Amino acid sequence: MINDLHTSEKMSPIVSMLYAAVKENSERLKFITDGMSQTEIDYKGPKHKANSTAQLIKHISYVDLNWVYRLKDEPIPKDLKEKYGPMLDKEKKLPMIKGQSLQKLMSEYDEVLQSLREVCLQLTDADLKRKVSFGHQNEKTATIRWGLWHMADHNRYHQAHINQLRKWYQESRKLKNN
Repeated sequence: MINDLHTSEKMSPIVSMLYAAVKENSERLKFITDGMSQTEIDYKGPKHKANSTAQLIKHISYVDLNWVYRLKDEPIPKDLKEKYGPMLDKEKKLPMIKGQSLQKLMSEYDEVLQSLREVCLQLTDADLKRKVSFGHQNEKTATIRWGLWHMADHNRYHQAHINQLRKWYQESRKLKNN
């Protein structure tokens, strides 16, 4: 298999490349979380101070959902906000997620990716220059091109956290067994 930022989708060339980066990172997320037990998915690191893998996957899904609707230039429907959100809890932290299976979390993430695919099929390379607002108060502006790149980058950023959680979890298991 050859790694390449290309899809077989009928998308504009640059849109296809950016979509492929998001898609590739989603596949990598599935790979690095494969086989996690429920205990590991809910694990919050030493002293329970980190975000769990469940929280991080839910967060990635909600951030990506926000970008999908920015690209569509539509507000997120209330039912989807309730299903995927909120972005932060009252303490400005990622909301607590516990007991949700990896299968459920990844299935919901796949739904967001399918929505992104549908949007990207409609975009042209010229659309990538269009500006959208983002941020907690829509105080920032970016191009659609940057938004698609950011989706891939943000996913990969949190994969590093998940990899660290996996390492800590394995170390804690070794300590328990000794």
